Amino acid sequence: MARRMTKASVLLYLLTASILCSPAIGGDTVTPNRSLVDDGGTSLISAGGSFELGFFSPVGSTNRYIGIWYHRIPVQTVVWVANRQRPVTGRSGKLSLDTDGALVITDGRNSTVIWSSVSLALGNPVARLLDNGNLVVEEEGSDDDPSSFAWQSFDFLTDTLLPSMKIGWNLTSGLNRNLTAWTSVSDPAPSEYGTGFDVHGVPQIFLWSGSRRYWRGGSWNGLQFSGIQEMKTDMVFVGDARDIVYSFYMRQSSVVSRLVISQSGMLQRLVWIEESEMWSVFWFAPNDRCDNMLSPCGPYGVCYPNESPKCKCLQGFHPKNPRSWDLRDGTDGCVRNTALDCRNGTDGFITLSSVKIPHTSTSMVDRSMSLEECEALCRRNCSCKAYASANISGSESSSGCIIWTTELIDIKMYDSGSGQDIYVRLAAADLGSEASQSHRNHVVVIIIVVSALATFFLLSVACFVWRRKKRRSLDSFLFDKAKGALLDWKIRYNIIVGIARGLLYLHRDSRFRIIHRDLKASNILLDKDMNPKISDFGMARMFGGDETDARTRRVVGTYGYMSPEYAMDGIFSVKSDVFSFGVLVLEIVGGKKNIGVYQSAHHLNLLAHIWSLWNEGKGLELADGSMGQSSLSVAEVMRCIKVGLLCVQARPEDRPTMSSVVVMLGVDSVLLPQPRQPAFIITSETDSSTSKQDSSTNHVSMTTMLEGR
Repeated sequence: MARRMTKASVLLYLLTASILCSPAIGGDTVTPNRSLVDDGGTSLISAGGSFELGFFSPVGSTNRYIGIWYHRIPVQTVVWVANRQRPVTGRSGKLSLDTDGALVITDGRNSTVIWSSVSLALGNPVARLLDNGNLVVEEEGSDDDPSSFAWQSFDFLTDTLLPSMKIGWNLTSGLNRNLTAWTSVSDPAPSEYGTGFDVHGVPQIFLWSGSRRYWRGGSWNGLQFSGIQEMKTDMVFVGDARDIVYSFYMRQSSVVSRLVISQSGMLQRLVWIEESEMWSVFWFAPNDRCDNMLSPCGPYGVCYPNESPKCKCLQGFHPKNPRSWDLRDGTDGCVRNTALDCRNGTDGFITLSSVKIPHTSTSMVDRSMSLEECEALCRRNCSCKAYASANISGSESSSGCIIWTTELIDIKMYDSGSGQDIYVRLAAADLGSEASQSHRNHVVVIIIVVSALATFFLLSVACFVWRRKKRRSLDSFLFDKAKGALLDWKIRYNIIVGIARGLLYLHRDSRFRIIHRDLKASNILLDKDMNPKISDFGMARMFGGDETDARTRRVVGTYGYMSPEYAMDGIFSVKSDVFSFGVLVLEIVGGKKNIGVYQSAHHLNLLAHIWSLWNEGKGLELADGSMGQSSLSVAEVMRCIKVGLLCVQARPEDRPTMSSVVVMLGVDSVLLPQPRQPAFIITSETDSSTSKQDSSTNHVSMTTMLEGR
């Protein structure tokens, strides 16, 4: 009995010793006696299992880095890198904690120090990976209170902001936390792209490339940043004598979200979709043509993202350079019609509502003032050009005062209900100019409408004759097996992008918003180089500046390409054309017509067939076999299918705009949102333009929603 107990004691001793002496560890801590080595499998896992820390190699690289990533997400998503500028070459790295509290990464082959944190005055240090993704160094036995952290990774951001991370300045210590993009997917070293705060004047958030700022998120107005209207919740901003920082939090702990600056310089809020095991883009910037550069309309110009031309002068101003303005270059901005007369007290103010307020780096702010006191201060100061509330979060009134004493730049107009008000100083002579200008604009609009209608008629006749003569419409190639082989994937992709850009011009960049209403393969003409041209505007409708949709009792168009709200209720908008574009994209990829192909099969039409393939993870099977596998770019094909499905979603509000489509066609499909189920419109005859007014034959037999599997 004693002998058996002796053997058991020896085994227990050896087991305990092997655990204590092992250089590679599990758990969530590193101590001076326990290091983390790159053995290909050992890592730290936070107590709650949310995050993991260890050595990793980026895609396409054999270099080794210490990083933190999500533990439960199957797609390795790195959110922090320690030695991002100096990798370990080969699997010989070691992460250790010195007795003075400094974390050190060394190359085990020659003990070369690759990276280290600062030394700390700690008696018994421990490094711990917390369940929020923060790697902290503290005194052993601390309760993980942030005030006890002697060092933390959250103070040294890379390209990702996690919930409870802070971006911005600690004005006491001088610590500036910025995000900097990876150089590439295989190199986490900082690139020229970054985002952070400018604390001059009223603090603002910017994106920059090197020393050039190219996007302004604006200043905090109590609800959100003035240039980021899409994210209004779960945001925290602190601006006081100690900190100017932004962070966000998740109300539902089950939702996984992060803010990332991509290698291309785009700022993105991503959300993990568990069902599809993909990251979905919740928000991104720059996100419209007013965001493509800082102050695209210059001083005293206002940018309208959904109108053409996009730049307009403030009331009481005119273009500084009319020739450039006519050529759609508004960067020179606008100048006053009438000089101010502050000394005689005749100046007044106009209210500009629903705007992204101007650049505030040279502005003055007093957060204790009321809006009335702010106006009085601006009237007394002859240098004051405009004023606005600093905080609009109050349910009944605003508070605080921002004063502009320099030119007003980078103003952007939002839809009604977004943005905030700004009060712009004008000479008395310009305060009443709006009504007369409105009358002149009305006359000009009438002239332009008449001219445009005549032009459309002539273009329609010319395009019809040209198409008949050349016989090079897209459908003559696409749906012919012999000619279809002439359209390899590169040509088809260029056709898709060309149609998207053409439709974007009609919807956004032409003087009036134009809804085509009959976009289909036979109305796409191809020149000798296979460049697409949208033709046949005989059914097109024009919208004025504030029109977004309309209803008709006479539905014209081609069933199979018509959106459900248009076919059934006569409601058409830019989203109707988006639906048609989506059908056309899927036809170009598959080489088959939407209607009439699958009538006798299990699936009722092409959209139903594609949706089934998509949900089964077989989307690539849609690709037209006549293209040949060698010409296919799998990433582009899958991206186009996904964009096509996003465009044919049943609800108009779920479909993207064409400006978003053009962006989507150029980004990784992983970053795109997941499409919802399409609407399937089934007809008894194909490719026929008809009228809903002809009630003798019901061409629409059913509209149904196919459930995803």
